[in-house]
Amino acid sequence: DDARLQKGAAVPGRADTVTVRPWVAATQAPGASRAGGSRGEASVSAVSSSGLPGLRAAGLMLLLGTATMFFRAGQQSYLPSLVPSRLMPRAFARLEQTMTAAESVGPVLAGGLIRLLSAPAAIAVNALTYACSAIVLATIAQGEAPPQPSRGHRHVLADLREGAAWVYRHRTLAPYAMGLHLWFLGHSLITTLYVFYANQELGLDAFAVGLTLACAGVSGVLAAGLAPRLGLRFGAGRICVVSDWITPLAYLGVLFAPPGGWGVAVLCAAYGVHGVGMGLKGPLEGSYRNAVTPNRLRGRMNATIRTFNWGMLALSGPLAGVMAVTWGNRLTITVGIGVLVLAAVVVTFSPFRRARMPQETEPTAHRPT
Repeated sequence: DDARLQKGAAVPGRADTVTVRPWVAATQAPGASRAGGSRGEASVSAVSSSGLPGLRAAGLMLLLGTATMFFRAGQQSYLPSLVPSRLMPRAFARLEQTMTAAESVGPVLAGGLIRLLSAPAAIAVNALTYACSAIVLATIAQGEAPPQPSRGHRHVLADLREGAAWVYRHRTLAPYAMGLHLWFLGHSLITTLYVFYANQELGLDAFAVGLTLACAGVSGVLAAGLAPRLGLRFGAGRICVVSDWITPLAYLGVLFAPPGGWGVAVLCAAYGVHGVGMGLKGPLEGSYRNAVTPNRLRGRMNATIRTFNWGMLALSGPLAGVMAVTWGNRLTITVGIGVLVLAAVVVTFSPFRRARMPQETEPTAHRPT
């Protein structure tokens, strides 16, 4: 039995790799494109919701990862075309609140559906939500500005290089992006194993696991509402840095949680703290990086950052599984916390710590070096 459980620890890592692998292969293609967001997002939601009987789970997850690729690249670049720069922190905060509110209810509902019905029933309900998302996105009436024509023939690789150069030569975006890549690596090392770890080592059932994750959603909604005001007062960079330090501190609670009922309480508290960090950072980082990037480069900027973020997920998924089988879940979580600390150190000792929204500073402060 122990050998079977250890082997099972590697399964979530392999599944995560299948889901995110399309990002590594092609995520920059929509970012390099001049095409816009809302219709593509609606189409992707429809693809995500379609039922394709006969395909194996890996094939379905690969399809889901591909659909997510196009959606995420378009979503973050589309919002700035709907609201002015000064309102972007509030707009991203509302999106963050909506997302975290849904994620706070989702795990609890999923756990309840699994307990009352079955796991396939919970997946079917999830697919229905994607269909609803496609319908809502298709109703957005406001059009986008026409894409700027290129001067002469440009190869897609030239567009990709231009987007990468903008990110990794920028005085504040470069350290932010490097810290974010490390954050995704450390965070995924932990989250890949969390459900397996909570169920097998701490004895939590599906509903209890969902309850702990829901705590992050509740606190995230509250924190996202405060993020624009705190960013305006202290600067977006400082709040993001504080948030990056909150994450490893929160996961210490996951590492040292005891089995049983007390473990549920500790995990709820840990994920509640984690949600505060996520809620504070999400609206500010999204609005800042879009505000300092020219409109024609936003898609490529977001796609570039997302490519490496999801590349970290593709790496950390199987790595977490192998480490858990070899050294155990708790040591793997410890390594993940160490990587999160490294990510926080990178942004703490960088110019990004002093970053503010453009209207609060001189425009030249955000030009590439």
